[in-house]
Amino acid sequence: MSNQPSHPALLIPGPIEFDDAVLQSMSHYSESHVGPAFVATFSETLSMLRKLFQTTDPAAQPFVISGSGTLGWDFVAANLAEAGDDVLVLHTGYFADSFADCFQTYGVNATQLKAPIGSRPQLPEIEKALKEKKYKLLTVTHVDTSTGVLSELKSLSELVRRVSPETLLIVDGVCSVGCEEIEFDKWQLDGVITASQKAIGVPAGLSIAMYSGRAIKAFQNRKTPPASYFASFKNWLPIMQNYEAKKPSYFATPSPQLVHALHTSLTQILSKPLSERFAIHRETSQKIKQAVADLGLKQLASNPADQANGMTAIYLPENVTAQQLLPSLFKKGVVFAGGLHKEIAPKYIRFGHMGVSVTDAKRGDIDHAIKALETGLSDVGYQKA
Repeated sequence: MSNQPSHPALLIPGPIEFDDAVLQSMSHYSESHVGPAFVATFSETLSMLRKLFQTTDPAAQPFVISGSGTLGWDFVAANLAEAGDDVLVLHTGYFADSFADCFQTYGVNATQLKAPIGSRPQLPEIEKALKEKKYKLLTVTHVDTSTGVLSELKSLSELVRRVSPETLLIVDGVCSVGCEEIEFDKWQLDGVITASQKAIGVPAGLSIAMYSGRAIKAFQNRKTPPASYFASFKNWLPIMQNYEAKKPSYFATPSPQLVHALHTSLTQILSKPLSERFAIHRETSQKIKQAVADLGLKQLASNPADQANGMTAIYLPENVTAQQLLPSLFKKGVVFAGGLHKEIAPKYIRFGHMGVSVTDAKRGDIDHAIKALETGLSDVGYQKA
């Protein structure tokens, strides 16, 4: 049982519930960010990220920077593209719009390939787009937090390598790393950006990424300097390399407490085979999605192949609003999220199921949430047809 004060179970698509040991790591005493003890912890943390991303390539480099997941977009736009470059952004929801906005801030031409709400661009469409224009980067949101749509990476990577091998494949994995399968080396990914507060299970505040040797070489071959100071590979790459090699280094102050928490969480995650972690997230997801169907409700992602394993976006019944349902769920000890996609935000809710709420069955978070959803809908007058 958790030692945390009693509180409603936070089952939104991030931040998620945190394990007691992770939170306890946040209370680590203050220490120098260049002292030997912290340097050793940071080095181990970076090495463990290689295992989480499933890479053994010494040319690839993990990054852990103080900031939100959004900072990852800036790193990609500032370092891997230059003003005037063309990039292709695969659109499955709100976060593709934002990534495209980030590119445009840096003078990069972002073309979005959009799919209907609840689905993803199909491979023939992507192939056609790649043949029509040369793109420096192709970005894909692995799981779009606004829609619960899961994009398939392996076949996408194979397509990009076949049709446009010079294009770098960048994955926004903020809502997928830690609960969805990602094989960085095997799938020949060039960059995966993520954050601490979702399936990795650490309080918000760390921007986490893995970049391939190919991506780093592309940065080194830039014609112009990075258009950012803080989000610059020039400043951060040697810092990350040094920390991983257990050499104290400084550009900007990291958060030792958050790094300790990340070290604790990664130690827990890697204590069992990753295949087991991904399997229990899939099994839990199927349980939840079946419960949603049993209630007569529909998901935004109607095709099972497009459905994420760490969250479920659920259309509300007619005559039921999020403003009615969410407070009812809160009273029952469960917090879900409202809709985020600007075109349909009032019409759906989002149920996050990742991390410790899934892997620690003793918590009972998932069963409690399913029951709360059922009774909460009844309380606001919904009856299955």
